Amino acid sequence: MIVEEGRRRAIIEGVQPEIDCGRFPIRRTVGEKVTVEADIFTDGHDVVSARLLHRPARHAEWSEVPMESLVNDRWRGEFAVYELGQYRYTLQAWVDHFKTWQRDLGKKVDAGQEVSVELRMGAQLVEESALRASEADASRLRQYAHDLRMEVSSAERVQRALSEDLCRLMASYPDRRFATTYSRELAAEVDRERARFSSWYELFPRSTSPKPRGHGSFKDVEARLPYVAELGFDVLYLPPIHPIGHTFRKGQNNSPTSTEEEPGSPWGIGSEEGGHKAVHPQLGTLEDFRQLVATALEWGIEIALDIAFQTSPDHPYAREHPEWFRHRPDGTIQYAENPPKKYQDIYPFDFETERWRELWEELKSIFLFWIDQGVRIFRVDNPHTKPYRFWEWLIGEIKAAHPEVIFLSEAFTRPKVMYYLAKLGFSQSYTYFTWRNTKWELTEYFTELTKTEVNEFFRPNLWPNTPDILTEQLQQGGSPAFMARLVLAATLGASYGVYGPAFELMENLPKEPGSEEYLNSEKYEIKNWDIERSDSLRYFIALVNRIRRGNLPLQSNHNLRFHQVDNEQLICYSKATDDLSALVLVVVNLDPHWKQSGWVELPLEELGIDPHQPYQLHDLLTDARYLWHGSRNYVELDPHQLPAHIFRLRRRIGREGESEHYE
Repeated sequence: MIVEEGRRRAIIEGVQPEIDCGRFPIRRTVGEKVTVEADIFTDGHDVVSARLLHRPARHAEWSEVPMESLVNDRWRGEFAVYELGQYRYTLQAWVDHFKTWQRDLGKKVDAGQEVSVELRMGAQLVEESALRASEADASRLRQYAHDLRMEVSSAERVQRALSEDLCRLMASYPDRRFATTYSRELAAEVDRERARFSSWYELFPRSTSPKPRGHGSFKDVEARLPYVAELGFDVLYLPPIHPIGHTFRKGQNNSPTSTEEEPGSPWGIGSEEGGHKAVHPQLGTLEDFRQLVATALEWGIEIALDIAFQTSPDHPYAREHPEWFRHRPDGTIQYAENPPKKYQDIYPFDFETERWRELWEELKSIFLFWIDQGVRIFRVDNPHTKPYRFWEWLIGEIKAAHPEVIFLSEAFTRPKVMYYLAKLGFSQSYTYFTWRNTKWELTEYFTELTKTEVNEFFRPNLWPNTPDILTEQLQQGGSPAFMARLVLAATLGASYGVYGPAFELMENLPKEPGSEEYLNSEKYEIKNWDIERSDSLRYFIALVNRIRRGNLPLQSNHNLRFHQVDNEQLICYSKATDDLSALVLVVVNLDPHWKQSGWVELPLEELGIDPHQPYQLHDLLTDARYLWHGSRNYVELDPHQLPAHIFRLRRRIGREGESEHYE
């Protein structure tokens, strides 16, 4: 082995965060920090210095921040990201001869040894640094070197040698001729804030007509925007809005046959009226859609579109590009199957076609088309059934031109596959939250999502229900189950969503016992929802979303922390800002049928709470206030009244007369 420069003595290893040896970027949003740690050391006993280098990828020049030594040769540094796109970061470390000299000088002085020679050695190091300094700083450094050589008492020279001013000057112009630079440049992909913190509401546009059994339109969705805004959602997600095929169109409850009046599934995309770049004629025109997008923004809402890369047998692609599909021996196109189920109304693309490049480009053009219509958020249907290299290429291409675009991965599949899709570039991901019900399940799963490397690249988006999923908990738990699952989704995760109006109207009838499919599913028929129903959860949902917007701790994922409760039916967790200036504590009764009580234990000092002072918990759901003392306090929740507390901590700041005051 030929050593290029054998005088580079510093070692850098164990760098975190670093995803798959730097193969993939970590993820951040604008304004967040990137905290980097590494093991940094050298041979012998010399002092090491280290810096964290960072830059937006489009810039050539590095910015630097000093790294601080922790314990056991572990170092840490951080920088903030302020623009969309990709950042680069790496580390540099070197043997710092000046700091080594200062340390040894101090030891000799403390031991009462003669240090005249050491002071002259220091003067030489300072003079060398002056050669690297700006004119003004060079002059000051030369003065320090002169002072260290003066024939005055050693005490005066030692005082100058150890001065903080000299330390700062020398740190500005270190000798890095033999610095070790980490072997990799790592990446951080920076998205806008909504990729981290968002509240999604899903509805079918065709079910928004005020007329019984009428087909809704974009104008009807526009009229529904005040309702969605009142609920507090900032993303309105629409299932596919394209023309629906007629061949093998599915009927009510996924029947393989349908009548002429039945609308079919929106995921059976394409007819003689167009495909992925067309809108269903009963919904309106492209101009109507653009108007919906613009009006939604006035309400503080973004429209998210479903992108499903599949076609009906009637899609123009099936006629014009049969080479993009797999064919059976009889020459017919292979429809989708999941034995024993057959989906004759769906043709999947063949990503192994010889014309794969043309297919890729066409699918990319679908995203670009809807971006031109004003859409910046996409929910991608079943991305795990398409090649990974395709997604890495497509998302990279889109983000290079439109870094503000957000991609939500709908992949309810194996964990490693879900995580790999996130690494490839998906901004957010569906999760297993939908099926995690017990305290142990929730604690284990969310500890994995927030306290391991997964937190660096996987942003969860939590859904209590979807058009495909009506869980047993919601089927049997009544309104307490819906309310508890809402609080859990909205506070465990910074992003969450509900499929409505089914959620706020507590739709809970399954197609059959043991099924998670809705009876009379909206996927196959038009529904007329009575959103004004008196038993609706609309006001509770609106309150929870106001709490989310008004409390910064609930807008992040990394700060989730679980706490002990001596009852398995009660779960307790907190979220705090990094400086602990704001803290939210949540307690949820996981039993939708019975009152549960228990004792909560909090690590007060770790949460920034004075253990010798009382502290107030303000329940943001009821406006009630509780005065707690010490680390162990009692809670009781009746699910038929309210299944959860969302507390804001208020610390005691003083007493005026007979009144306690809390911040």
